[in-house]
Amino acid sequence: MAIRNLPLSSLEVNRANDRHGELENETAAIAWLFKEREQHMRNLAKDIVDRGEIYEFPLVSPNKEKFIVFDGNRRVTCLKLLDDPRRAPTVELQLFFREQRARWNGPFPIHFQCQVETDRDRVDEILYRRHTGTQNGVGQSTWDDRMKSTFEARTGKGNGPSVADEIEKRLADAHLLPSRRKIPRSTLNRLLSAEPFRNRVGISMKGGRFEYTHDETATLGALARIAHDLSSREVVLGDIWDVDGKVGYLDKLEGEGILPAASHEVAKDGRAVVTSKPLRVRPTAKATPTIRTTLIPPKNFGLTWPGRLQRHHQIWEELQFHLDLRKRPNAVSVLLRVLIELALENYIREAGVLVHENDKLATRLEKAGQHLHAANKIDGKQMEVIRKFKQGDKLVSADTLNKYIHSPNFAPSPEHLTSMWDSLADVIVLFLNS
Repeated sequence: MAIRNLPLSSLEVNRANDRHGELENETAAIAWLFKEREQHMRNLAKDIVDRGEIYEFPLVSPNKEKFIVFDGNRRVTCLKLLDDPRRAPTVELQLFFREQRARWNGPFPIHFQCQVETDRDRVDEILYRRHTGTQNGVGQSTWDDRMKSTFEARTGKGNGPSVADEIEKRLADAHLLPSRRKIPRSTLNRLLSAEPFRNRVGISMKGGRFEYTHDETATLGALARIAHDLSSREVVLGDIWDVDGKVGYLDKLEGEGILPAASHEVAKDGRAVVTSKPLRVRPTAKATPTIRTTLIPPKNFGLTWPGRLQRHHQIWEELQFHLDLRKRPNAVSVLLRVLIELALENYIREAGVLVHENDKLATRLEKAGQHLHAANKIDGKQMEVIRKFKQGDKLVSADTLNKYIHSPNFAPSPEHLTSMWDSLADVIVLFLNS
């Protein structure tokens, strides 16, 4: 551990704080803190001004020319806004921080002592031990279950077995361990911290039990390559620190033919899956209305959320957990329309789908669907649903979505909304996972 006096300008509020998961940038992280903890933030700012100091060193780790804050993001945020109130997310908060800055006794400091840790594994150990107490706003805030889950999904830490330990055992048995250096287990755990990443390399840790989801030989070959890249430091923690980094690395391996292919998938009894049709993601729900309280069923869809999909993630959570389908059908219908368009544009951008700037929603959706179909990610039935999206007389159509927003006489019903979601759910998930 090293305590260093660092310029405030070199400290970066963590856009991937485990309180909220990955957001787009530092500005978004600051806005989230005030959206979710405004009164706590105000109390903390007043306390800092009253005392003229912060009592605990922020925990930071170097990242290029900056230092990312891993613990103390609320304190650092208050200091940044006291230094420059214009960075506050609302006019009212800008006024508040100007008033607090005027109360500061003497010159405002531009350097602050921080605990600097270069080992990210040690950072996570510190975080794991700090966030277990109770707080009242001025001190550290306790992580709730969702925040702890985000931490475990990012780091691979938790009470269950370590995926890195399980992989190392199997590579050792197959005599495929790197010969010169040990595998950095913490980095491997981070890379394979969630089921969608593990499934891509051919394994699963559902229920805390290691399983092969693809042919063992093909999977071990992929794991051996990953072990080599990590142990040789060709790939380091900074390369796979966030979702985009993990996806980018796995995409690279897939492009090189290293990852198990669909033809390597195995059934639960361990036998190879025999099929004459291209493998694809199975439907998440039948295309029939179901009775539920929210539009999106509260289950795991296997999504990973990079910071660039911050708004997509927020809308998804509102539709999955917060908006009652029967009490708020108008709000749900509008957000469904927005989610479909945002997810579609994400896929068009990330997959490089060729569209014309004047193409309407239905045309863009059809072109994206054709791209998915050509990649064997959806079948003919799903493609037919997408093609019918252009037809105004269909329930699942662009015309229906537009009426949700623009027609004063078109009232969405929970049954129509669930039918639309169930018909398009698989495609929306694929759009978001690209």
